[in-house]
Amino acid sequence: MQNDEHPVIGEERNGFEGILPRDSAALYRELVAGRVILRESYNPHRSELEDNRLYNLVYNHLSHFRRLYEHLGFELVFSEQGAFFYIRENTDDESEEHDENAFRVQVILLIIGRYFARTGRDLDYLGRADAGLKEDDLNAISADEEYQDILRAARLDKGLPGALDYLSSRNFLFKSGASRYFLSSAGMFFLRALVEEYESR
Repeated sequence: MQNDEHPVIGEERNGFEGILPRDSAALYRELVAGRVILRESYNPHRSELEDNRLYNLVYNHLSHFRRLYEHLGFELVFSEQGAFFYIRENTDDESEEHDENAFRVQVILLIIGRYFARTGRDLDYLGRADAGLKEDDLNAISADEEYQDILRAARLDKGLPGALDYLSSRNFLFKSGASRYFLSSAGMFFLRALVEEYESR
C-alpha cells in the first residue's frame, strides 16, 4: 500500500539499484504505447481502486527515470494534480501520431463532458466508480447524430464503443460493469483542463 512517507520527488536512488529489469521494461511498454501511469488502477474483480505498483516505482525513482527517458528522446511528465505520469517526445515538433492521439482523447472527453453537463449532472460524478456513465447514457450518446458525426470526423469510425475502448486502452477510463464506465484521475484532469480552456474563451 502507498503511504505518505514518499521520498522527495527527484531524489536519486543509486540509478538502477533496486529496480528490476522486468519492471523497467513493463513501464517502458506502457508509456510508449501512449498509456498514462496512474497512481490508482481499478480492479474490476474487487470493484475498487488500488495502488499501482508501476506508479510507485516511478515516483520513488523519479530522477533516475527522468534521466533514462531523456536519453531515449522523451520527457517524463508528472501531473501531481491528476496523479499520473506520461511521456512526450522531447522535440520542438510534436509527432503527427502524438497530435492525433491527443486530439482523439480530447474529442471523446469533450463529448462525454458535454453530454453529462447537458443532463444537468456535476462532472465530478464522471470520476466516481459508483456513478460515471451507465447504459442509458451510452445509448443516449450513441443515438445522438451530432456526437456520431464528431467521432467520425476524428476518425473514430467504430462509434462510441470504439471511442470508449480508445480511452480505456490508454488508462483514461475504467470499465466498472457490463455497460458502466468512469473516468480515471487522468481522464478527469484532462476533462477539467478542457472545460477551463473552453470557459476562458
